[in-house]
Amino acid sequence: MLKQFEAHFKDLGYTEQTAIQAAVYEPLVGDHNVLGLAPTGSGKTVAFTLPALANLLPGDGTQLIVLEPSQELAIQTSRVMRDWAKLLNLQVLALTGGANVKRQTERLKKRPEVIVGTPGRVLNLVSDRKLKLHLVSLLIIDEADDLLTGDTLDTVRSIAQAAPAEVQLGFFSATDTPILHELDQWFGQTVERIDVRQQDQTQGVVRHGLLEVGMGKRDQMLKRLLAMPNFRALVFFKQANTLRQTATRFYHEHMSAASLTSDLRQVQREKALQDFRLGRIRLLLTTDVAARGLDIPKLPAVINYDLPGSVNEYVHRVGRTGRMGEPGQVISLGDDHDLRDLKKLLKDTDYDLVPIYFSGRTLTTERPTASVKVPVKTQAQGQAEASVTTAKTDDASAAVTTQPTERPTTKTASKPAKAVVSNPSKKKKHKNRHTKNKGMRKKWRDHDEQNQK
Repeated sequence: MLKQFEAHFKDLGYTEQTAIQAAVYEPLVGDHNVLGLAPTGSGKTVAFTLPALANLLPGDGTQLIVLEPSQELAIQTSRVMRDWAKLLNLQVLALTGGANVKRQTERLKKRPEVIVGTPGRVLNLVSDRKLKLHLVSLLIIDEADDLLTGDTLDTVRSIAQAAPAEVQLGFFSATDTPILHELDQWFGQTVERIDVRQQDQTQGVVRHGLLEVGMGKRDQMLKRLLAMPNFRALVFFKQANTLRQTATRFYHEHMSAASLTSDLRQVQREKALQDFRLGRIRLLLTTDVAARGLDIPKLPAVINYDLPGSVNEYVHRVGRTGRMGEPGQVISLGDDHDLRDLKKLLKDTDYDLVPIYFSGRTLTTERPTASVKVPVKTQAQGQAEASVTTAKTDDASAAVTTQPTERPTTKTASKPAKAVVSNPSKKKKHKNRHTKNKGMRKKWRDHDEQNQK
């Protein structure tokens, strides 16, 4: 490592290199083609930054191209590299889609030594002859498992073909995919494979929880989670429509949340991400566009609002928390069927999925027990019941004390009253109001007849 880098390394508080940083430094400095595999949050950006910058010459034009899958990751990487590049008087320029092309073209005239960009924008500038690659000596493909798929694979290969034939290649990823075993065929060069995923010790303790919540109640659960002190989370959605509905609802209810989607302008996306990093908002709602490589220091939690469809998606999502030794919590929402499918999907991984419950503004692994509600009696009810009880007690006492011990000798002894059994099925007779004075009318009729005689 260069002396300038060693001093800055200590100034940043680092004591030693991570496994991937130590493993790829010499091969990259030695012009070897490298595939570096390391867990999320293990310092891959610094791993390729230090050896890549060490071989550049200040003022000699664009010599290094770094490709990233998203605008956010390209901007983040350019900031990290710029921090180290200034030690060697090197310039770093970010070229991303969504930004002003004319402004980027003007900045290219300053001949920056390092270009960090998204494949589409880089290839467009190369095709328009605004960006020349004849001096490029190293091409880094970050998040290679994502970039080397679909149409993006053809874009990356086109950029590599526009560079000199002897250009050095560096591929970096947190997950392994079949195409990473076929790099020799796709790029026509031998690539050295360096896998430190088993040796890396940078991952903090991350708990993976399964929280059973129906689709219609997930927004309400997010609100309840916000009641937890110091809670912040990156919330992943599958459908942009669902994300927009939740974001709109939270906006009108003045919840501490913002959205990060591909249809937003770059300025809006940067502001949302910056506000989340600084703690101004506590929930960042996003799709998998933010799952790749984003470094959010000390992020407490990741929430899967919609469950991922593949193991790689899960790995990259949960990799946003528990970075560089920090603890983290993963909360996967779904009904019983969804959570069973997630367990099946991850059965061959080392993740320990545990059911969790929300109780008393905290997350717990203990199932809450249903409490039996005892009706609260009013003072009047209590007094009434007490008087009834006292009366019953007095009656019973009186019955015991007044019970005769000898047979009564008088004839006036009252007979026991017959019990009256009410028959609810027998209807009460309705008395005809015309028969009320029937006897009196008959009496007067008989009196009239006698007078007539």
